[in-house]
Amino acid sequence: MPRNVIVAQSGGPSPVINSSLRGVIDTCKMFPDTFGTVYGGWHGIEGVLKEELLDLSAQDEDEIALLRYTPAAGSIGTCRYKLKKGQDEDFQRVIEVFKAHDIGYFFYNGGNDSMDTAHKVSVIANEQGLDLVAVGVPKTIDNDVGDSEFKLIDHTPGYGSVARYWMGIVQNANEENAGSSPADPVLVLQAMGRKIGYIPAAARLADPNREMPLQIYMAESGVTAEEMCDNVNDQLKKDGRCVLVVSEGFEVGDLGETKDSFGHTQFSASKTTVAQQVVTMLNENGLPVPGKARGQVSGTDQRDTCTYASIVDLDEAYKVGQKAALIAESGENGWMSTLLREPGPIYNVRYDKVPLEKVANSEREFPKAWLAPNKIDVTDEFIAYAKPLIGEDWASVPVINGRQRFARFKPLFADKKLPEYTLQALRK
Repeated sequence: MPRNVIVAQSGGPSPVINSSLRGVIDTCKMFPDTFGTVYGGWHGIEGVLKEELLDLSAQDEDEIALLRYTPAAGSIGTCRYKLKKGQDEDFQRVIEVFKAHDIGYFFYNGGNDSMDTAHKVSVIANEQGLDLVAVGVPKTIDNDVGDSEFKLIDHTPGYGSVARYWMGIVQNANEENAGSSPADPVLVLQAMGRKIGYIPAAARLADPNREMPLQIYMAESGVTAEEMCDNVNDQLKKDGRCVLVVSEGFEVGDLGETKDSFGHTQFSASKTTVAQQVVTMLNENGLPVPGKARGQVSGTDQRDTCTYASIVDLDEAYKVGQKAALIAESGENGWMSTLLREPGPIYNVRYDKVPLEKVANSEREFPKAWLAPNKIDVTDEFIAYAKPLIGEDWASVPVINGRQRFARFKPLFADKKLPEYTLQALRK
């Protein structure tokens, strides 16, 4: 007898997150003897806890297909609610919901924390005699899932698109700066990346031959504020202008940071920004040329702009979703679908699986060998790693009456069978 499915998403979205969702849905439909109704957890694990299960099997095929071109997480939502040790009532509630709706398969799309949640739910379910297959689907724009040796996963879906975004942003910003440099010789661009530098590093893809007056400051570079001022002034004396890409996690002093429920700093919600601090510091320090430094802070557009989505990223996100469903169809529990780069000069990946527990307990770093000796650039080895991920062409985005056409699901939810529930961490 087929068992029902829940697929849910956690953490920050990406331009390709819905491609993975579509990969899971499409592949589950290929095996009607294994998979029953496919439900979406409305806003991630929060929707599971609240028994808010969107019926994805009842949605129009055209809307499912449009998930490829629908960025962010508006289709079924995401959340930042973490199931932590000691929240026994939350874990028990998840099991009760699964039992009430005959859920035999659970897919969780997210990063390390999400893989940890999927693993814990899997263990508890099996301890209580519930026959559950839990499979993780990797997702994060930061590219911080997995290990620094790239043995668990080569890169996470979402990163190729944000890398493409920064390639485009820096190209266009450089054109603006070149024209306005007599008045605005310094442009400071702030990129996402709390403590790992893959996103700001992608700025180098805009200028692989190093022809722009571009400097990149990653959180792990170890450059001091004084050194930054000296670097910028040296560039200004040489070229008359300078474009800086600075990680939001670059150390510039107190920002009045706020934290999310995972304990991660939310730089976009803090009292001030790194870019503002850097602009103020440079202007107060004094520039050796006329004019002032200016700043630009990219926000959530880095992860919700489908016009910058990489075609390679879209395809790979779909296939890791497919792979996750195939792992579940085989009855194998406790895995994350993954993609690993094949050796050789022609870019190619294979799709495989790694234990959820290994991913949950891992933490990737930016390889020190990819940080240039001057600490404000990356090496050609990084360029070779990242360039294939951005693709060769623009994604095709459906447009009707001049507006983008996104997937729009009907609000068809499963009937609730359990009492109302308040999330344990939100109780007063």
